[in-house]
Amino acid sequence: MIKLPISVCIIAGNEAHRIRSTLESVAAWTQEIIIVLNEDVNDGTDKIAAEFGAKVFREPWKGFGPQKNSAVAKATQVWLLNLDADEVIPLALREEIQEVVSKPGNHTAFCFPRLTQFCGRWIRHGDWYPDRVVRLWRCGSAYWTGEEPHAHLEVTGQIGRLRSDLLHYSMESLNHHVRKTMGYSDIFARRQTGRKIGVLELWFRPWWRFVRSYVLRCGFLDSWQGYVIARMVAFESFLRYAKVREAQLSQTGNPNPPSFLKENGRA
Repeated sequence: MIKLPISVCIIAGNEAHRIRSTLESVAAWTQEIIIVLNEDVNDGTDKIAAEFGAKVFREPWKGFGPQKNSAVAKATQVWLLNLDADEVIPLALREEIQEVVSKPGNHTAFCFPRLTQFCGRWIRHGDWYPDRVVRLWRCGSAYWTGEEPHAHLEVTGQIGRLRSDLLHYSMESLNHHVRKTMGYSDIFARRQTGRKIGVLELWFRPWWRFVRSYVLRCGFLDSWQGYVIARMVAFESFLRYAKVREAQLSQTGNPNPPSFLKENGRA
């Protein structure tokens, strides 16, 4: 198989339990794989990466955007493809990428839908799909930016749209999803320092998120998993604004600081 002038860029922590599938999906048809590991990785992720000829670097954690930019800076090919360690390029998407890299036209970057597996089902509706992500771009035409933990590519030029799905194995279990929700809500609350949240807003936002995900975006078509996702999306919204409300009350004389401030050493 002819290898395309693509550098695959990955940042990872301890991902030995799933990164092999990611690497298997790109190793045969891309020229280069760059992996930037957190410096404390100790589960053998580096050894698995070496099996696929990846160039492996260990660096202190700098945040998602800076870490991804560090991987990009080490790439040598004309095109860059960013993947997470829980994502896989299936055959259909590979064929589309091969086509547009050969004939990109006026496009400097390309986006494609991301299809997430949750509790044994591929989720094709609700707030989780199509979840388009820009992950393929010409070297020098984009850089990673944005607030943690949701870095995004800032692209100069036109972005083309591919049809095939990127497969996403993100949610390992309900507990995994709840842990991520807790962490993201803490980050959101810290960013909203000084913002005033009313009781009406605290009630309306979660209700709207459920209706949008489950009804308007047809989450009900994803069986019980779609219902769980809609409830979790609503709960995440509630938790975010409840924590902002908690911080708001602490600033008006409540002697007990909010829990997320205590846990992060700011109390």
